[in-house]
Amino acid sequence: MSIHEECGVFGVYGQHTQDVGGLVYYGLYALQHRGQESCGIVVNDDGVFTAHKGIGLVNEVFSHEEMAKFPLGEIAVGHVRYGTTGGVTLSNCQPIQVNHLKGKLAVAHNGNLSNALTLRRQLELSGAIFHSTSDTETIAYVVTRERITAPSIQEAVSRAMDKLEGAYSLVLMSSTKLIAVRDPHGFRPLCYGRMADGTYVVASESCALSAVGAKFQRDILPGEILMFDKNGVSSDTRHCGTAPKHLCIFEHIYFARPDSCIEGVSVHDARMKAGELLANAHPVEADIVIGVPDSGLDAALGYARASGIPYGIGLIKNKYIGRTFISPGQDHRVDQVKIKLSPVESEVRGKRVVLIDDSIVRGTTSGRIVQLLRGAGAKEIHMRISAPPFLHPCYYGTDIDSRDHLIACHHSVAEIAKIIGSDSLGYLPLESLGQLCGSEDYCSACFSGRYPTAIPEDTRKDQFEQKLSQRKEKGL
Repeated sequence: MSIHEECGVFGVYGQHTQDVGGLVYYGLYALQHRGQESCGIVVNDDGVFTAHKGIGLVNEVFSHEEMAKFPLGEIAVGHVRYGTTGGVTLSNCQPIQVNHLKGKLAVAHNGNLSNALTLRRQLELSGAIFHSTSDTETIAYVVTRERITAPSIQEAVSRAMDKLEGAYSLVLMSSTKLIAVRDPHGFRPLCYGRMADGTYVVASESCALSAVGAKFQRDILPGEILMFDKNGVSSDTRHCGTAPKHLCIFEHIYFARPDSCIEGVSVHDARMKAGELLANAHPVEADIVIGVPDSGLDAALGYARASGIPYGIGLIKNKYIGRTFISPGQDHRVDQVKIKLSPVESEVRGKRVVLIDDSIVRGTTSGRIVQLLRGAGAKEIHMRISAPPFLHPCYYGTDIDSRDHLIACHHSVAEIAKIIGSDSLGYLPLESLGQLCGSEDYCSACFSGRYPTAIPEDTRKDQFEQKLSQRKEKGL
């Protein structure tokens, strides 16, 4: 089992009519690592919204024919999804669109509301009808309700923020404006840039700005509402500083692309630092250091430099297999780890190997990788993890919803090493996390159990599907 995070968002505000849909396509392609279940784009051409969404990767959902259907426009928003609330259905694809009394709205969301169930119950009791089982529709409803009485979409968003709890980095599009919002804790990253022709771009990560030729301007502040319209850029900071800053530390460890920069810290440098700290905390005599592609590679390089042990490429990843890989049938059950990863036998045969990965969840995948290296002739395998052990569920956008799935909750480090078949095992010390991003303003609840917000009453990813099922059983 791998760790997933809930999505990437992208938005464009142009100074003139142009192919904004094409810009969003390339931005989403750069953010594909953040969500591989589904994706969507909504283009705004003078107040007329044109949308296309689907299950699958960006290049699968948006063929040449589908892209040709988008008109030229001034504003557009896009989304790639890995859902931590709600199942994989077309109705849960984003951006979510709403037509209301005062106009139109499209919403793309990265994160997870910790009070989504409570808000949804309140809305349903007041007559709201939901068409999806994702918490993003809840956000759209709250904003729309506030817009009915608010003098502007910006004010509606601000009022909605008083009701929303948990993690949300949003890109919203009205008929005339693009709005970027980050929750007061700043759990998930969000930044914006500007292209040479004056077009503004908002993205979950800076790598997506570079992909479309936009120059990074700055990170959007925790709690900030940033609005783009015909008058330029304006900032509303009334929610800034209302809560302690808690950027998810796993962004630097795993989620973000190495070429991104988050809160002024290079993701590549942070992972290199994690490797260096691992080498100091868990030294071992070995002949080679290798990383598990892709997020383990930078940490492996850091471990090698700090330890003086040579760095090598010991595992090759099949770049043509995504999360959509499906076995051909029950009679052809093949270990998918072997399909996705191949050992470089000449690099590891007869050697003592330090194997670096970003995490261990259940231990199944780690065990299979160790077996691959054993089969390739590795003499010893010393597993090193560039994060502390997962001990607690996450309620802010990472799909760890139960301690039942976490091997570290049920076994000691020595026991885990035995289970996965490694000669030794070492995790990054919890107290070292601050050195990765040069700050103590981060969320490490999945490691430490210290939650920045109240724990929700129902933590299941399928909480809304469960609710619907219970209603059907009662004949309601």
